[in-house]
Amino acid sequence: MIWALDISMLIFLVISAVAAIAVKDLLSSVIILSLYSLIMAIVWVELRAVDVAFTEAAVGAGITTVLFILTIMKTSGRYEE
Repeated sequence: MIWALDISMLIFLVISAVAAIAVKDLLSSVIILSLYSLIMAIVWVELRAVDVAFTEAAVGAGITTVLFILTIMKTSGRYEE
């Protein structure tokens, strides 16, 4: 295991999770969450769980992102303050 890679991935995961919550725009939040999912797939590969990584990449970053974006496009995405 490469400790520098593990620590940098952990820091990036925490930053992207906080950023996804803090962002007001829904589309930006979905993109950040898909990036989070891709980093998680890399972490699973680092842990030698390739089957879990493949599932995370396909479902987490692929299908879920597409469904969220389609949902945002179908709804107005606006809110009143």
